[in-house]
Amino acid sequence: MARKALFIINPISGGKKKDGVPGLIEKHLNANEVKPVIVFTDGVSHARQIAKEAAGKFDIVVAVGGDGTVNEVASAIVGSDTALGIVPFGSGNGLARFLKVPMDTQKAIESLVSGPIVAIDSAELNGQPFFNMAGMGFDAHISEVFSHTTKRGFFSYIKSSIEEIRSYKAQQYHLNIDGKDYDREAFMLSFANSSQYGNDAHISPHASVIDGLLDVCIIRKFPLWRFPEMGFRMLFKLADKTKYVEIIRGRHIKVKRTAPGPIHLDGEPQMAGPDAEIVLYPHSLKVVVGKDFK
Repeated sequence: MARKALFIINPISGGKKKDGVPGLIEKHLNANEVKPVIVFTDGVSHARQIAKEAAGKFDIVVAVGGDGTVNEVASAIVGSDTALGIVPFGSGNGLARFLKVPMDTQKAIESLVSGPIVAIDSAELNGQPFFNMAGMGFDAHISEVFSHTTKRGFFSYIKSSIEEIRSYKAQQYHLNIDGKDYDREAFMLSFANSSQYGNDAHISPHASVIDGLLDVCIIRKFPLWRFPEMGFRMLFKLADKTKYVEIIRGRHIKVKRTAPGPIHLDGEPQMAGPDAEIVLYPHSLKVVVGKDFK
């Protein structure tokens, strides 16, 4: 029996036009294997609303967009029997890259037939779901700054980071990870379900979405002249080999910081109070992964 698949297309994600995507879906999906229904979103949270109505009615709900679209769709179907599919169209595509989903649109569509379905971990920060990465500190600050820029993409993100890093100050954090207390001064905290932010920049090279743990990455303030080195380490999966990065694994994390400030959930920024609680839910989201995913 053919799988029923709902494709939710975000027309503005990643600054890339998607007018041709419906044609590619019709052309490269065998209707005897996957029967597609295609809808376009028209605003913030629309993808979540559509996906919520589709949960249990479709075998797969496919997010055609970036990390924000993936988060919206996954948030609506997590815990259900409906699987998430991804056709990457964002500026980072962190979860899709980790799951070995092809970056080529045609191949990503074709993989929805051949790719296996795996149950991955999900998490919540203050009750709000995330699936790839959440954080506070500098990366959340940059996500907030980046959300107001007109140019998207990896190089625009790096440009924003370089401009902001000179003035950003490290903060004091009190963490409780699975009942154990830690006090740290940190430049930023990342709660990693997968290993990477996106664009193959790996902050926690050994993190996995199927290990039942989050990697709490504590990044200390480092000299500005080492910024290129830190970028190199992330691209070559060596970030955990420097004294500026400490990784502690856990399932239940509580954080207290000295003041309210930005946080991000899968790259989408928002303001939050000084306290945060992060909880992992093992094997709670079904996802169509790439054939090379392990």
